Amino acid sequence: MFSKNLEKILKLSNLPFFTVENVSDALGITYKSASVFCSRYSKQGFLVKLKNNFYTTSQKLENINNKELFTIANILQVPSYISLMTALSYYEITTQVQQNYFECVSLKRTVEYEPDGLFFKYYRFQKKYYFDFDRVNGIFMASKEKAFIDAAYLYSFGKYKFDIDSLDLYKLDKFKLKKLTKIYPEKTKKIVRQLCSI
Repeated sequence: MFSKNLEKILKLSNLPFFTVENVSDALGITYKSASVFCSRYSKQGFLVKLKNNFYTTSQKLENINNKELFTIANILQVPSYISLMTALSYYEITTQVQQNYFECVSLKRTVEYEPDGLFFKYYRFQKKYYFDFDRVNGIFMASKEKAFIDAAYLYSFGKYKFDIDSLDLYKLDKFKLKKLTKIYPEKTKKIVRQLCSI
């Protein structure tokens, strides 16, 4: 019975992820049975648990693209947006490529998820610093200036390391940087001023 059901679930691999509820609906079984199904096939390596109740297939992860990984990053911690070096790499502000490593800003908590060789890191920010992100191709992502300021903010408090030499800071809008940093602590402003000459 489970082999035929697994074939049905593997067809969900066109999605970046699916939930236990999706499995329950697809197989016409109870939520409890669907949860057992996902747990069993995760242990056997056919499914990969992203977090509680969220899964993908190992088949999917072999061919997954960055957009789909960004989508997963958005759902592992809600609300959150992609930022820091991950966003700066997306905007081609940095030459530093983070392979299978994704950094985000969250309102809830600082946490890490490491499903099957992937690494998702979330930094908790106060609500007043949780702004200037948009939905880009269906993905919540910081503007390039905000991604840099997020990094500078954490760096200024010794909570983040990044390769400053890898950054092309000329691609950032100095007027916007100056405007965005107004609400930040002086030590963060100082780093932005020094690095960007504003």
